[in-house]
Amino acid sequence: MIARLRTTLGRLRDDRRGLALLEFAFYLPIFLTMCLMGTELMNYIITRQRISQIALHLSDNAARMGAGTMLQAKTISETDINDVLTGAGWQSGDLDLFKNGRVIISSVEPMARPNLTNRYKIGWQRCRGDKTTHVSGFGVAGQPSGTNMDGVGPAGMKVTAPEDGGTMFVEVFYEYQPIIKTSLSPSQTMTEVASMMIRDRRDMTQIYNVENATRSTC
Repeated sequence: MIARLRTTLGRLRDDRRGLALLEFAFYLPIFLTMCLMGTELMNYIITRQRISQIALHLSDNAARMGAGTMLQAKTISETDINDVLTGAGWQSGDLDLFKNGRVIISSVEPMARPNLTNRYKIGWQRCRGDKTTHVSGFGVAGQPSGTNMDGVGPAGMKVTAPEDGGTMFVEVFYEYQPIIKTSLSPSQTMTEVASMMIRDRRDMTQIYNVENATRSTC
């Protein structure tokens, strides 16, 4: 009996059948985790790039909007601003920007003309998006934080405005929607900024609203 047991144990010790399958079973969880992390990271990078492009295109479109001829300063309306914001929502596609994020457009203007002190203000601001907890980190129009500034934007990257015009500054906040799990991505909240100088002469005195369009308040 003992000899038979020794023989059986010896055969089991020397049996290599199923070894590869056993090793695969050990490595499979690690392999799957690496694959899922890679997929999530790639999706995060692509999403961040898309949000960055939305911010850039939005600032560019805001800098071009307005109605008028070459002989007069262009006027802008609430409809123009709403159209620009709606375009950003369409560009976001399946990201569903206004459900999962918030967009803030700020008009950076000189404090005075001539601007002898090189100080600037946020002339007006418009926002859209359900994530209202995200507020501008660079100033609020009509508040002390939005006046008498040396520029608008992150430290070392502040933008100003020409004396005879303005600059459109855009902030885009987006709460990343993971494919699998948020813990596998670097961060959940994305923040991208972009700015463009206004292309043509613009009437900076007010935003017109002859159409009685809804104002995208902040």
